[in-house]
Amino acid sequence: MKAIVNVFLKNGVLDSQGKAVLHALSGHGFGTVSDVRVGKQIIIEMNESDETAAKEKVAHMCEELLANTVIEDYEIEIQA
Repeated sequence: MKAIVNVFLKNGVLDSQGKAVLHALSGHGFGTVSDVRVGKQIIIEMNESDETAAKEKVAHMCEELLANTVIEDYEIEIQA
């Protein structure tokens, strides 16, 4: 089973990396881009047969280690 975790800054948290990418895109002629938010994706291969249990374990991983839940949100997708 594969878990795909997308971690991204919460709304209202300044995304300086996103602003730098926005500036670079504008400088390369992509002036129609109005905002950029940068996140990270974590792909986890698991030996788990129960999708619900896998999602619970990955959520625990996110809360403990993978995301800074003070400033970041995350989404989990489980693929069988």
